[in-house]
Amino acid sequence: MFEDLFYDRLIKLRAEKGVSAREMSLAIGQSPGYINGLENRNGFPSMQVFFYICEYLGVTPSEFFDSGNSHPIEYRGLLKDMDALDEESRRNVLAIVKGLRR
Repeated sequence: MFEDLFYDRLIKLRAEKGVSAREMSLAIGQSPGYINGLENRNGFPSMQVFFYICEYLGVTPSEFFDSGNSHPIEYRGLLKDMDALDEESRRNVLAIVKGLRR
């Protein structure tokens, strides 16, 4: 179960970043086929390499495993922007978002 979450999130987040498995492997200091091997469910990275993966993808380890957060980088930016707004503006943005969901 948790194994599937790791593999699925790795594939999704890498694809969202728009990089190849080979490019990502080399960028985190691994052999060219490393990420491809992980995505094909051949083992797990060491903790150190997992942190490199998260750093490369621009997510925290917590965000990596939060399957309910499908766009962690965008959400983090949105929350930061929302925090900079006054209360009335935040309520207005929330009303707009709720209106778009209808």
